[in-house]
Amino acid sequence: MTIRSLFDVPAPAKLNLFLHVVGRRTDGYHLIESLMVPIDWCDTLHFERRSDGRLARHDLGAALPANDLCLRASSALQRAAATPLGADIAIEKRVPWGAGLGGGSSDAASTLLALNRLWGLDWPLERLMPIGLDLGADVPFFLGGTPARVGGIGERLTPVTFARSWFAVVKPAASLETRAIFASAKVAQALDAARIAGFPEAARRPQNGLAKPKDSGPELAEGFGRNDLQAAAEELCPDVARAAAGLHAAFGNSRMTGSGSAVFARAAQASDGSAPSAAMPSDWPSGWSSRMCRSLEQHPLVGWSRQES
Repeated sequence: MTIRSLFDVPAPAKLNLFLHVVGRRTDGYHLIESLMVPIDWCDTLHFERRSDGRLARHDLGAALPANDLCLRASSALQRAAATPLGADIAIEKRVPWGAGLGGGSSDAASTLLALNRLWGLDWPLERLMPIGLDLGADVPFFLGGTPARVGGIGERLTPVTFARSWFAVVKPAASLETRAIFASAKVAQALDAARIAGFPEAARRPQNGLAKPKDSGPELAEGFGRNDLQAAAEELCPDVARAAAGLHAAFGNSRMTGSGSAVFARAAQASDGSAPSAAMPSDWPSGWSSRMCRSLEQHPLVGWSRQES
């Protein structure tokens, strides 16, 4: 049966529980080591099939850039598949831009998965992955569909098991551009940092090496890891340090995620996994966004691409 529309397609954000810059390629791309988990802070996309080949985006909230990652993803897939079909794509944007939460990359991944189904391509994930990587370093993670250790420039994914956990996430009003952070001298200094030893063993522990908040230091002491971009981000945007200090005061730990301005803290949950008793601080400055989030054991669209036989 031909599918003509797909509504309420989720595009979840992510957290980098740690992020190390471990090298730089000759083409200028930085190599990373990270542990990434999807969370339940989501954008929502709606798709309707078109027969005229036109690709049109409709913003259901604040206006997005004219050629955002969602349109670039749909155009790239359309060219690769040589399909005459198009789509109307509506976006309810909730994940803030420039936060390091991967909102644009997640929109792109969900677009690839949705159009793969809407256009009847039935491509395997392995065929979508190169298109995703060309769009952005975080897109393969969202296509992969599970918490993962991420390496290279984002293309090397090693799935890990991560028990559902609660995180307090706050984004200052200011946004940060990835390019500006990676251009910082503080990131260049981090290239000499050694890879974290013992990660695979730590990742298999029930809490993936995350210390309980009451035992944590200001950088979410996990026994391994940090965010090598945080010092550069705090220099560019002092509100990142302010957010980190506020979360640390409330939860005993904090860390920046990705290459944006958002900061998160692990929040101790009840024994039955229900929401934490500690409350998110409510005295953030005007224009800041905050939310109590829960990690996802897998992406909501897992299974939307054919598995290779």
